[in-house]
Amino acid sequence: MIPRLHERTHTPNDVLTEALGRPVSPDEWLTEHTVVAHWPGLDYYTLDDEQKIWTSLQWAEHLEDPLMEHPFAASANGDRRAIFHLDVRLHPDDRELTGPEWAEAAHRLARAAGIEVPGEPNDCRWIAVQAQPGRLDLIANLIRASTAPGTRNLPRSCDASRPSPAASSRTCA
Repeated sequence: MIPRLHERTHTPNDVLTEALGRPVSPDEWLTEHTVVAHWPGLDYYTLDDEQKIWTSLQWAEHLEDPLMEHPFAASANGDRRAIFHLDVRLHPDDRELTGPEWAEAAHRLARAAGIEVPGEPNDCRWIAVQAQPGRLDLIANLIRASTAPGTRNLPRSCDASRPSPAASSRTCA
């Protein structure tokens, strides 16, 4: 796999548009074959009888919610761009992956990036989109759902300098 880390952005719409290869739409439903993995907390966020298939616009809004809840969130150096985007592509010599293999790759990438921490109930919101052949897009909001307003709460891995432990206690990485 060949990874590419994109520059962070303020909103997930353009990132999701790039991942899908088409504009975000309120009419296009994304199935589990497109959104192959997501943050484990989503199971607690949705009601048991709630529909599990969302439109691309609903996924974008879901990823953007922490930005709305914490509009002044910033990294240690004051950067307020909280949308993380990593895409990985298969090398030409790699074999094609199955849906479950893409899902496992997504979870491993999220853990390696510090976005998903096993056992942490308030991980960052993220989804993995596999809408283009041989490519997986990991899109995350780096603001944790439990972050208190006014704290520096974007991950250390996104800054050139590491904040103090007190300032980073609510980060995703």
